[in-house]
Amino acid sequence: MKNVMALIMAGGKGERLMPLTESRSKPAIPFGGVFLLADLTLSNCINSEVFRILVLPQYKSQTLIQHLETGWNIFSPALGHFLRIVPPQMMRGAQWYQGTADSIRQNLAMIEAEKPSHLLILSADHVYKMDYSLFKRYHEKSGADVTIAVIETDKNQAKEYGVLQVDENFQVTGFQEKPKNPATIPGQPDLVLASMGIYLFTADVLFDLLKRDEKPDFGKDILPNILKSHKIMAYPYRRENKIEEVVFFTDAEGSRAETPVEVAHDSSYWRDVGNLDAYWNANMDLCGLTPFFNLYGVRWPMRTYQRQYPPVKTLSVQDKDGRPLQGMAQDSLVAHGSIIGGGLARNSVISYNVSIHRGATVDESVIMENVDIGRYAKIKKAIVSDGAKIPPRFEIGYDPAADRSRFTVTPRGIVVVTKTDLEKI
Repeated sequence: MKNVMALIMAGGKGERLMPLTESRSKPAIPFGGVFLLADLTLSNCINSEVFRILVLPQYKSQTLIQHLETGWNIFSPALGHFLRIVPPQMMRGAQWYQGTADSIRQNLAMIEAEKPSHLLILSADHVYKMDYSLFKRYHEKSGADVTIAVIETDKNQAKEYGVLQVDENFQVTGFQEKPKNPATIPGQPDLVLASMGIYLFTADVLFDLLKRDEKPDFGKDILPNILKSHKIMAYPYRRENKIEEVVFFTDAEGSRAETPVEVAHDSSYWRDVGNLDAYWNANMDLCGLTPFFNLYGVRWPMRTYQRQYPPVKTLSVQDKDGRPLQGMAQDSLVAHGSIIGGGLARNSVISYNVSIHRGATVDESVIMENVDIGRYAKIKKAIVSDGAKIPPRFEIGYDPAADRSRFTVTPRGIVVVTKTDLEKI
């Protein structure tokens, strides 16, 4: 992987994630208590031994840039390793990045100067574990000019994705954008191949395409036009992405167990957190005895900048009648600095420096950093944004009509609460 350069698209507005993206870009949204979404893609790069990385931000990028400068300053220029943040500089005229292809085209001179053999194009807003060295091996073995990672998906969900048509050898023969009548996988009439937005180009091919085509986007513009002139392959992610892992988890008896598995349970997991329901689902997939996406593997660790907070504290306090209330977190992830003082968190993801006071309950919720949850407050199936202060005895997620009058409520019924929302009440 020495001559592979990763180009990480990190400029997305994430409009369907509003109000979470009101002051930050989609890749800078917190995930799993201590991470930002961009950390997962960067961790995949490091674990795959891809050490030459360009991050291309654009929309409200300050939070992401600060995080990268603070937490990802781990590369050695003496070894030819780097992580460079490349904001729009209008290198080709008076315009910002217009799309995935245009963002690379505007920085082509910088990329060519590094003389990469392959260019790995990634998004910074997906939740997954992927060994890009296996991706490259598949690309080279097939003799492809371009390889696109795809995930096998039920055809009833095809209208949410870009779908690839392939032959029996998984060579791409066509593209369909959110089709109502999708082309299915040969021999598997109930499944389609949804694009994951992950591309591997032979470098010379990409340079040539960008110089002779001014269109802004790969999936919508450039790739459909080269089906006859270039070999485009689909990489079946769930079949090929076999990551050997050792997973630590707590067994049914409450003991810490170590289970080596040939293929990690989550090596086939991928979720595009493109809307609030998907974001909530992805966080909930981290909870429980056997999570769908496990952050506790030791061979494929997820990295981030760890804030300097003290350990989590749980406290046993008394209610007004002198009865004990034990602070507890059940089937939950709780980040540093949080204090659960006689409250209860169940099946939830709790970020840094959160306080859950006496008698308060948090169920199936994502609580971002610096949130204060007052005494006897009740929160269920919610996303509470950073800095919010929940008043004592306040209820969220129990009265749909009241929630809709005060907050954003998703189609699935997840209540999204911000500091600004609460200040208006």
